[in-house]
Amino acid sequence: MNSQTERLTLTGAVGAIEAVRDAAVLSEGAAAPRGIAVIAHPHPLFGGTMDNKVVQTLARAFVHSGWTAVRFNFRGVGGSAGTHDEGRGEAEDFLEVVRQAAPEGPLALAGFSFGAFVTSHALASLWGERAIERVVLVGTAASRFTVAPVPPEAHERTLVVHGEQDDTVPLAAVMDWARPQILPVTVVPGGGHFFHGQLPLLKNLVTRHLLAGA
Repeated sequence: MNSQTERLTLTGAVGAIEAVRDAAVLSEGAAAPRGIAVIAHPHPLFGGTMDNKVVQTLARAFVHSGWTAVRFNFRGVGGSAGTHDEGRGEAEDFLEVVRQAAPEGPLALAGFSFGAFVTSHALASLWGERAIERVVLVGTAASRFTVAPVPPEAHERTLVVHGEQDDTVPLAAVMDWARPQILPVTVVPGGGHFFHGQLPLLKNLVTRHLLAGA
């Protein structure tokens, strides 16, 4: 992604976790990154990897907003050991990435599609233990998995983005998940699941969320 992208090998319950860390772009006068963001990719059985274009777009938004971004491959993808575990082991590995690559300081969590589902459960596990400054859920796979609710105290820190014409995860499913929580959903008009042709818009939406109140 940039000249300061570092490849990492972390350790999960079933072996190696392949990851990359993208260094933050610091604004003038900033002495250190704003924190570390951990980003989860879409479904591994359908070609999802940490190099997915939406995942990379999320990482760019974080990096250009002053955050260090960490992406990782789920079990059985790339250099990560193990096999697909329907979200259970993936959530465990997400937490291990946080423990090893973001052990302290401000934390942000993000995910796309299946990765948003996994991120929701990581958020539920970490809330109250860590200072989670921002949450970004894109194309949340609410029609396919049981997505955890967002803690009420985290709503103002959470951005949920969905494409109006997503034919992989219908917008109605995300609204059904968000409605009981009174959790706002940002809808991209005409957007599909992968935001083809709209990735710059997605990056801008995420960047605005990250810089709000900064």
